[in-house]
Amino acid sequence: MYAVISTGGKQYRVQEGDVVFIEKLAVQADETVTFDQVLAVGKEDGMVMGTPTVDGAKVTGKVLKNGKSKKITIFTYRPKKGSARKMGHRQPYTKVEIQSIEA
Repeated sequence: MYAVISTGGKQYRVQEGDVVFIEKLAVQADETVTFDQVLAVGKEDGMVMGTPTVDGAKVTGKVLKNGKSKKITIFTYRPKKGSARKMGHRQPYTKVEIQSIEA
């Protein structure tokens, strides 16, 4: 069984036991988080699509850690003008292990 959930403005296809990196949530490590925005649930006998979400479906997961991803470098410049700017960014994330899918 799998589910398509929406969190942080993105959609993720998850199964039980999957570890996903999602946009940062306001929860601490070793806490349980519930995703109520389940867009679709795939079962052995077919797929259930939501309009826009599946009624009564939820996905629960355990937060493993909060962290920051690798640093990316942004370099912008204007040719022949002597104008350049170098910046960096580290996107925060929450690492979640999916424990159960209820449809």
